[in-house]
Amino acid sequence: MTATDPDTLSTEARRARLFTRINKADGWFQVFGLAWMTPILKAAAGDNPKAQMGEIWRLLGVPLMAIAIFLVAWASLAPKVQTSLGAIPGPAQVWAQVGNLNEDAKREAAKEVAFYERQDARNAKLIADGKEDRVKNRSYTGKPTYYDQIWTSIKTVFFGFLIASAIAIPLGIAAGLSATANAALNPLIQIFKPVSPLAWLPIVTMVVSALYASNDGMFSKSFLISAITVTLCSLWPTLINTSLGVASIDKDLVSVSRVLKMNTYTKITKLVLPSALPLIFTGLRLSLGVGWMVLIAAEMLAQNPGLGKFVWDEFQNGSSQSLAKIMVAVLTIGIIGFLLDRVMYALQSMFTFTNNR
Repeated sequence: MTATDPDTLSTEARRARLFTRINKADGWFQVFGLAWMTPILKAAAGDNPKAQMGEIWRLLGVPLMAIAIFLVAWASLAPKVQTSLGAIPGPAQVWAQVGNLNEDAKREAAKEVAFYERQDARNAKLIADGKEDRVKNRSYTGKPTYYDQIWTSIKTVFFGFLIASAIAIPLGIAAGLSATANAALNPLIQIFKPVSPLAWLPIVTMVVSALYASNDGMFSKSFLISAITVTLCSLWPTLINTSLGVASIDKDLVSVSRVLKMNTYTKITKLVLPSALPLIFTGLRLSLGVGWMVLIAAEMLAQNPGLGKFVWDEFQNGSSQSLAKIMVAVLTIGIIGFLLDRVMYALQSMFTFTNNR
């Protein structure tokens, strides 16, 4: 009989536990776009380093090389293209404007702090002099910074997206469960789904202006106009995917629900939603992406606060730095769009994992 070294067994057990943890972490690495971390960790743990280096090159090296090639091509070709605002800025000029926009934001923040300090000092003096009736508190009305524009756009798209989801998911469930509801909704979907935000925007503007006469409420008119336009254009992918997901659930499960005499609420929460969840989240991810694109166009056309207005203002400004700032905004829009998709993918992974436990 061959004796087995207890230390060897202990080492193998620790190694197995380590790889189990790495494999569990891989799911989250995939969610956050960090899939290249898995082969690095496996190589560090001694799992076939040569094969893992090939994976690292494929997942990390190739994308980095592609980005490097893109930047070199951009830097080489951009100066050769002349526009009414001058030559197309290269990566260096665009990065310089990132720093300038950050400095502008810092200066504006310092102005805001100084404004409130002066106001507090003035009010304190009035109170000390017994003139409380003359005390006034005003809000700072300086120009919005680049970061303010980003935050405004993000708030708007999420507000419109949440309204769209609250409308689309129940309608999608109804269409998936009922052939009659599907027949009623299908022509409306086919008619309104292709409508451009450019067509919705003037209608939404007139309706909101008629019903929302002042800006004294919880939301400004410009915010509502942009958010409702996002809602009208982004609800269709969620509605269609929810309907498809509900309609494609296993017929045996539907038969079981009838045998068990489930009421409608129990059937939807315990049977329909868990089965349709992957397609529902696919629709939500598509809707959020559509909403983000629609929002930028709506902000540009309606001159509502946000990144779209920032782009349009810089185009109208026509200074030597405007084109570089527009390209900063373009890259910002792309990066935020990617991050929004990652957020939805993370939520999908969380709900799917919870549902499968």
